[in-house]
Amino acid sequence: MTQTALPWAEKLSDPLAHDVATVLQRMGGSAHQDMVINCVAALKRQRGESVTQDLKMKIIEVFERYRDFFIRPFGEGSLRWALAPGVA
Repeated sequence: MTQTALPWAEKLSDPLAHDVATVLQRMGGSAHQDMVINCVAALKRQRGESVTQDLKMKIIEVFERYRDFFIRPFGEGSLRWALAPGVA
């Protein structure tokens, strides 16, 4: 079976950042922060991983840490996040 390589797969070694990028890609490239958090939590549950109370904080930290991959298309203060151009 051939699997399509995700453009960020090799560059994002952080599993949580990889999950965030996957969710954004599946949602067309951008989504509201709360939707991303809920979808990442669902992914983790599907894999049998625990979802802790600090998941929201960790995802927000991922957005901020990986600004080369994630942007706020409507400017700072917006809660919408997107894959940076060239990442998707």
